[in-house]
Amino acid sequence: MIFRRKGKNEDAEPTDAALEEDSADVRAEGPFDSTEVDPEVLEAEDRIDLGALVITGMPGMELRLQVDEQSGQVQAILLVLEDSALELRAFAAPKSSGIWDEVRREIAAEATRMGGTATETDGSFGTELVLVVPVEDPDGQIFSQTSRVVGVDGPRWLLRATVLGRAAVEPDAAGPMEDTLRNVIVVRGTEPMAVRESLPLRLPPGAQPAAPEEV
Repeated sequence: MIFRRKGKNEDAEPTDAALEEDSADVRAEGPFDSTEVDPEVLEAEDRIDLGALVITGMPGMELRLQVDEQSGQVQAILLVLEDSALELRAFAAPKSSGIWDEVRREIAAEATRMGGTATETDGSFGTELVLVVPVEDPDGQIFSQTSRVVGVDGPRWLLRATVLGRAAVEPDAAGPMEDTLRNVIVVRGTEPMAVRESLPLRLPPGAQPAAPEEV
């Protein structure tokens, strides 16, 4: 799916123009901010509106939503295709700078604390992390789980994507997950939010929350 960006002078605001231009250059092929695409792109029939994130699924891909049982709020989006998955979360960020560098260091430190490893690599979306952490299965057996954590700084937001399953370890399987990530549109909104506050997600009409299965 190819998006057509708005021209630079269409509905553009001069605020932090240099930062936004740098961010847009990094994200030249997506993911996109809602101000960077035409309205008909947001409203196309193949889009799924989840509030702060508008996604485009692929044939055979299953959408699962991680919902907090107490609050009923959607915490994350999980897109599953065969034996791979892509988890998406979005957070508020300041106008003046991105926060992925800082968040990445914290994720790496947490993986180390858990007895795992975190390795920085250069990926399709810039610097990302490859995590290998110990995980306990339902039978009490401990195994190592590998994941890729991708961070994309946008205008006043951070999109964090975690690639799980086969796509995290086999480059040939990663293509559909990376394509799906590139097609994401972030709807930040204009309301003030605390830095790192989760952007609000919601269930699509008629959807039922389901706990994600292990991939």
